[in-house]
Amino acid sequence: MGNLAHAITRKWVAGILALVAILGAGAIIGVIGQAEGPPTAVAALPDGTDSKAAAELRAELPEAEGSAAVVLYSSEAALTPEQLGVVQERARTLPGATGAPPAVAEDGTAATVFIPVNTSDAVETAEVVGDLREAAKAGLPDGLTAQVTGPAAIQADLAAVFDGANFRLLAATASVVALLLVITYRSPVLWLVPLTVVGVADQLAAVAATHTLAAFDVLWDESTIGILSVLVFGAGTDYALLLISRYRDQLRVTEDRREAMAIALRRTTEAIIASSSTVVIGLLTLLLSLFPATRGLGLACAVGVVVAAFFVLVVLPAALVVFGRWIFWPKVPKVGQAGLADGNSLWRRIGEAVAKRPAGFVTVTLLALAVMAGGITQIKTGLDGPDQFLQKPEAIAAAERLGESFPAGAADPTIVVTRGDGEAVAATANAVDGITDARVVASGNGVTEVDAIIDAAPGSDEAEATVTALREALAAQADTHVGGTEAEAMDASTSAARDRQVIFPIILALVLVSLAALLRSVVAPVILVATVVATYLASLGLSWVLFTQVLGFERLDDGVPLLAFVFLVALGVDYNIFLITRAAEEAKDHGSRSGMLRALAATGGVITSAGILLAAVFAVLGVLPLVVLAQLGVIICIGVLLDTLVVRTVLVPAIALILGDRFWWPRRVDQRASAEDAAGSAERAAGPVPVGGA
Repeated sequence: MGNLAHAITRKWVAGILALVAILGAGAIIGVIGQAEGPPTAVAALPDGTDSKAAAELRAELPEAEGSAAVVLYSSEAALTPEQLGVVQERARTLPGATGAPPAVAEDGTAATVFIPVNTSDAVETAEVVGDLREAAKAGLPDGLTAQVTGPAAIQADLAAVFDGANFRLLAATASVVALLLVITYRSPVLWLVPLTVVGVADQLAAVAATHTLAAFDVLWDESTIGILSVLVFGAGTDYALLLISRYRDQLRVTEDRREAMAIALRRTTEAIIASSSTVVIGLLTLLLSLFPATRGLGLACAVGVVVAAFFVLVVLPAALVVFGRWIFWPKVPKVGQAGLADGNSLWRRIGEAVAKRPAGFVTVTLLALAVMAGGITQIKTGLDGPDQFLQKPEAIAAAERLGESFPAGAADPTIVVTRGDGEAVAATANAVDGITDARVVASGNGVTEVDAIIDAAPGSDEAEATVTALREALAAQADTHVGGTEAEAMDASTSAARDRQVIFPIILALVLVSLAALLRSVVAPVILVATVVATYLASLGLSWVLFTQVLGFERLDDGVPLLAFVFLVALGVDYNIFLITRAAEEAKDHGSRSGMLRALAATGGVITSAGILLAAVFAVLGVLPLVVLAQLGVIICIGVLLDTLVVRTVLVPAIALILGDRFWWPRRVDQRASAEDAAGSAERAAGPVPVGGA
């Protein structure tokens, strides 16, 4: 009776622990909620750039709050007197109109009305632009169309991209994870437990991350929570797969499920803590970025990985042991069944095939990765404004139409801000080749703004050359800075290149040190980091071919190579750790060669499942109509699949089999050999045994 009561108590303790953790997280999510405070446009610009200095100085103007919208009225032929009369009337009556007459194009087919938008709040800007579009399009005569573009309209269309986006992304991510968990476990019930635990962790991570960002005054943007959610679901489910795989394996040799979980948790904790710590270290290197939003993304995702690992190591074990073995139905593990390392699984057969010709597999795999990486020599970065959306919004379409009748930069002029003589600055700007018009548009508090219209198309080499020439011409002017969309894009490209130069070597060095400390080895970490870099280069090259030949992208977003590198290196190390820590464990009793094959047999299935799941989760970023997120999702998807299906399955085991014990140098993982060496040393120290005994 006492044993029964003790068993019931143990069961309820686990259930209560899981329930309290989930309810507590739910209370925090519901009561506290996410912190407010996406960055303003000024704060989001890269630090130390001329365009940011221009934006900060412009903010000192008395009417600096807000931006502008441009209403474009156009027709296929020259505007008729009736159509032009309507445009002139709208220039006086549209919401926010200044009453200034419309600007009519030289070809007579288009006219523009400038509307100041006196707010910097994204929601309010979207409302103003929406009302403006409705009023501008109402009751137009036949043949006359109205579109709204300009900085305010582009901001509104960008905000519309994220309207409800986090919910759509969460729903798509959870659906993909649920489907893959059902396929992985082939159980109608088991998948609900990890999905629930990771789902709660995801929502708590969003709260914890945003409040951490707010506490440290680190900014973030609209995409941060979406990427955070994808990472938490991906990494959290990966850790859950590893734990559940080890738990199910242990149930085949241990009768009591709580004891089996304790053993599985003890043997899994090191790998999960090591891998999550490495991911966190990698993500925190983004704090070195010049982009405030990138720093926010790094810190937010680091917090998310910590939350995910905590829930998998603390909440998930308690939740699993509440249920009996039946939760694995229809494949219920039973005592006496062969474990994964001892079975003749697909991964064991692959390992044995690799073991027969390891050098051949290494050669073929490296050649294949090199061919895939060949595309990186052709990569171009820097997306123009129209190329940032998968589906072209009205503001972009209107800007393109405006460029057919007006100078290309008329809708979004380059901004020069100075504390000096505004008229002198305007005169200097007008003398620069490529500037069609420059004039003072605002002045106050000792600050003057000059708008300079560039004749070349936005994002073109000619436009960049004009901005560069303008900056050079104004270099002698005291406290004068050049900003605006074109200048900001140029500065973003330069800052992104600097981030790559600084962060790439730092993250590699930190990951190398982390692996060396974990594995207590020198050779293995160097090889593992090299394979991760090879995977990154191959995925980037292969993705570029896919982007240009299939998806129609001509350039990568400036920030994509860095983010893809950080995520792939950090997550690739995850799978390294899963495999290598198990190989070291198995090598203690079976030797280096057999230990690697047993580790591959034991972890091959879970690593592959985790990789496919993570790849699918990142591919879900494509549900958002932003090119940068689609590109990031594709590169990480391809990289993770290469890592789990090729590098971790073939390349790393083949290299380890070739090197043998040297793979672990200076560590000795084969304790049998160490014991034999120790016995031999003791025997030699004792000297020869006399004939006939003592």
